[in-house]
Amino acid sequence: MIVTTTNSLEGKKIESYLGIVTAEAIMGANVVRDFLASVTDIIGGRSGTYESKLAEGRRAAIAEMEGKAKQLGADAVIAVDLDFETLRDGMMMVVATGTAVKFAK
Repeated sequence: MIVTTTNSLEGKKIESYLGIVTAEAIMGANVVRDFLASVTDIIGGRSGTYESKLAEGRRAAIAEMEGKAKQLGADAVIAVDLDFETLRDGMMMVVATGTAVKFAK
């Protein structure tokens, strides 16, 4: 299945819009990861531990959104938007939203 941030796909004619599909992934950060990230914050640089956790959340949210689109019989999900939020106690949330579409044959 094609998943894209664009509103259309070159060479494809959208036959029908099947609706908005959305998925959330909430990821917990553990104490060790929080400590290592705080050390990185103090000395500078990137926090690989948080970056990998965010990537994991993004993959999970996109995969769930794609699954919901498949249940609708979609060929693609277009206009995908990803939002990232920090929740309480080191919890991170990734939300993926897009429009499920069917292409003309």
